[in-house]
Amino acid sequence: MMSFNLDKLHAKAPKPQKETREKSSFLQREITFFKQPFGNKHKEEFYLELSVLLQAGIPLKEALSLLGENKSEKIKTMYDSLLGKIVLGNSFSNAIQSHNVFTDYEYHSLKIGEEAGMLPIVTQELGTYFMKKNEQKRNLVSLLAYPAVIVLTAFAVVGFMLRFVVPMFEGIFSQNKIELPYITRVIIKLSGLVNINGWFFVLFIVAFFALIKYVSAQQWFRNKKDVLLLRIPVVKDFIRVYYLAQFSHAVALLSASKIPITNIIVLVEKMVDFYPMKTALKTVEEKLLQGYSLSESLKTSDIFDKKMITLVKVAEETNQTDILFSKLNQQYAKELEHKSKILSSLLEPAIILFLGVFVGFILIAMYLPMFKISSVI
Repeated sequence: MMSFNLDKLHAKAPKPQKETREKSSFLQREITFFKQPFGNKHKEEFYLELSVLLQAGIPLKEALSLLGENKSEKIKTMYDSLLGKIVLGNSFSNAIQSHNVFTDYEYHSLKIGEEAGMLPIVTQELGTYFMKKNEQKRNLVSLLAYPAVIVLTAFAVVGFMLRFVVPMFEGIFSQNKIELPYITRVIIKLSGLVNINGWFFVLFIVAFFALIKYVSAQQWFRNKKDVLLLRIPVVKDFIRVYYLAQFSHAVALLSASKIPITNIIVLVEKMVDFYPMKTALKTVEEKLLQGYSLSESLKTSDIFDKKMITLVKVAEETNQTDILFSKLNQQYAKELEHKSKILSSLLEPAIILFLGVFVGFILIAMYLPMFKISSVI
């Protein structure tokens, strides 16, 4: 992962301020023009590599210069822009804040790290956070990949049968002039619609997915979708543990920096992109401001389990909140892996069963009249 070149540590000198300012402005426009130019995978590499350099005693400016080596033009542009802002006298956290690809969570974490002299540790924790987040995303993608392939195969098989197989049987039935069962007539009509309006169905499916993509970008739709996910059996447990793992890791990182718990909840609320969790954290924040403890505040939402509430109460009495949430994050990560395997083992046979029932329904509808033909013969 480490791709910087230590031999070039002192090879580059900072550019003049005026030139850097002009370049920074231009480069920032270039960065924001592209969609997702600096995703979570890039952030994982960025923070982990930066942490290694800072812990080795290399100044921040030289570390950013080194990180730009052997990177793509787009990523190097990001590093040069950050370096230019720091050369102009901005802090690292302010340089981060000026780019919309970074979150408030990252900004406040880095700001605290600078003020407390813990920037190497904070960057390492941020790198670990994004590493775990990327790993969770990969697990989710791998979980859904096989069911998605099965669903696409199901549509292809059903489409082939309606387009080619059913018309063959329809010709046989017409020649023998037999009365068709109701389910057979339904399948034949459906086949006729597919044959006559085949391209219309294709365009409809494409338009449907385009509409879903557009609507998915709307906040109201995401909110309703998140609420619905927590009502689906099995899936709701997986989703809840997934965001509890994110929550516990974020609280562990910020607690280690000695931030007041109310501020931690506010920062985590900005970081989490899950409506039920955001709503729950907003309520927790209000309870904390009213003077309630964290454990009492967490009881206001069902999304936080009893295990977390009990352990948080113990942590408050022993003043070990950061250690507790770090342990909780490890437990939730293992639980998430276990639940992903369960969800995968349930999804695959369910989809295969659905495919078998649908295909079997078509075959039965086609073969029922064949028994009448054989009896006539």
